[in-house]
Amino acid sequence: MPPRRCIPWPNPILSTPAADVPAITDEVRAIWADMIDTMEAMPGYGLAAVQIGVPLRLAVVDCSTERGQAVRMANPEILHASVQPRAHEEASPNLPGVSATITRPRAVTVRFLNDKEEVEDRDFVGLWATSVQHQIDHLAGRMYFDRLSPLKRKMLLAKAEKLRRRG
Repeated sequence: MPPRRCIPWPNPILSTPAADVPAITDEVRAIWADMIDTMEAMPGYGLAAVQIGVPLRLAVVDCSTERGQAVRMANPEILHASVQPRAHEEASPNLPGVSATITRPRAVTVRFLNDKEEVEDRDFVGLWATSVQHQIDHLAGRMYFDRLSPLKRKMLLAKAEKLRRRG
């Protein structure tokens, strides 16, 4: 299936918390498959369903070097975050052409409903942890730049708007 189009910021779906997923159905599995195809086409390390216009708490993450190791998550929540920080350059296909260094916990423990409809607790470290936290932010209606100071956020959005106008 061709990759889905990412919704451009500031579409309201990107700033609205997504709805919980009550069960893993064939429809949910199809959305995950579309999300993985879209993530691979970008290429990226993760994708939240809201980024492609689906207002459900679904995310996929694949930070493996060989790819094909995507973790499919429904209703992910952080149970524990390390105190050790990790800074990483983050971006989003919903606001192309700009990025910012964001500091997040280096490791997190996340509880989610997996593709087998089992509740799973999994530890993520490094880039995996960064990507999972980035996707969970999307599902809560937050973009990575919401973690910047007001001045840095304003500058990043102004740069994005300038790039958009150049087209």
